Amino acid sequence: MDTKKKILLVEDDEALADVYKSRLEIEGFETQWVGNGELALTAAMTFKPDLILLDAMMPKISGFDVLDILRNTPETNNIHVVMLTALSQPKDKERAESLGVDDYLVKSQVVIGDVIERVRYHLGIAEQTPTV
Repeated sequence: MDTKKKILLVEDDEALADVYKSRLEIEGFETQWVGNGELALTAAMTFKPDLILLDAMMPKISGFDVLDILRNTPETNNIHVVMLTALSQPKDKERAESLGVDDYLVKSQVVIGDVIERVRYHLGIAEQTPTV
């Protein structure tokens, strides 16, 4: 039995976070949710996630700064980071890419299934065919 992949969900909108957390857990991921960038950095060290779903606009420390710190910290620089944000400007995506993001998803352009698909892709997990 392989261990569950761990996802750190960093999202300041609690209602949205609940939806994502529930879906990720249904999909078989161990999920931890934090509501700001400061907590995200702490959780990245303690929870040791395989992937971080990271919002850009958050209290305390922005997602861009969190990404920058993660990439410059030896213990966290290999964690997959998928930004899930309302920021749809090319300059925001370019900034995230320059900081080393693995993927950049705009909330208004994706549905939760797309997000799960990208998470699986970055973790190298093939889509599970449900057994009936």
